Amino acid sequence: MIKVNACGVCASDIKCYTGAPLFWGDETRQPYVETPVIAGHEFIGEVIELGEGAAEKNRLEIGDRVIAEQIVPCWECRYCRTGKYWLCQVHNIFGFQPIVNGGMAECMKFPSAALVHKVPFDIPIEYAAMIEPLACSIHAVQRGEIEFGDTVVIAGAGTLGLGMIGAAKLKNPGILIAIDLQSKRLDAAKKLGADLTFNPSDTDVVQEVLDLTEGYGCDVYIEATGHPKAVEQGLLMIRKAGTFVEFSVMREPVTVDWTIIGDTKELNIHGSHLGPYTYPLAIDYIHKGLIDVSHIVTHQLPLEDYLTAFDMVQNGKDSIKVQLLP
Repeated sequence: MIKVNACGVCASDIKCYTGAPLFWGDETRQPYVETPVIAGHEFIGEVIELGEGAAEKNRLEIGDRVIAEQIVPCWECRYCRTGKYWLCQVHNIFGFQPIVNGGMAECMKFPSAALVHKVPFDIPIEYAAMIEPLACSIHAVQRGEIEFGDTVVIAGAGTLGLGMIGAAKLKNPGILIAIDLQSKRLDAAKKLGADLTFNPSDTDVVQEVLDLTEGYGCDVYIEATGHPKAVEQGLLMIRKAGTFVEFSVMREPVTVDWTIIGDTKELNIHGSHLGPYTYPLAIDYIHKGLIDVSHIVTHQLPLEDYLTAFDMVQNGKDSIKVQLLP
């Protein structure tokens, strides 16, 4: 059991809270969320109780600062047995199923199957609560298979997109481009390493990228906006045989011209889900300042003001990452 120090509000929390169809299911699909449940998967906290065998298994002591990965694997399905635990068939995620209640609370429990990581105390709390989203961002960048000299486009400069900018910069691409509708977020993207920033509301971003690449298009496109238009945008601006990484959790199903993917461009389409094997990297990069998450965390509110926090995230104009403090 941990005493929660902070818990971030994710865009997926808002989509769940507001009833997005892909979270609540219908006659064709199972719901992603089960209620009643305590939300929150971007948590950090201190150990206050240890069950039998937990100290030895996780090398923990009372008082240690810890984080658990957002998925609690079953360790028995085909995916878990072959090392792909983040794709677990059972798929219990903190904050979405009552068997694994989340971190928007004073305290929370980690089941024995959880993946637990120790976090240094000299990382400020607000930065430590960024480990989970940064781990996801790092995995998305890994899926992009960025090479030296590549033109890389990150669509969406929210919490996850900004983390991707920071992680992609460490890959030394030729040109790193951030796209977003808000100038404040594009300013943060520049601070995290973006070479160029474009706002689709006042720029033809597809043409800009084509012009920068002699008409070929970008080598890697990572979609992190959660908006269907960004998917189409990416298909139009990416080069033939380029790599398209789809990260976002959409509110509703998205339809695109699959001819572009196949016959026209023969694209490499990579999905990206959660942050497998990347939590130690996220902890290390934050600890060393290699990815400066101070540009991402904008607001901290008391836990009882969670509705205000949800409104801020849903509005998105004045905030990037909003955290709740119990």
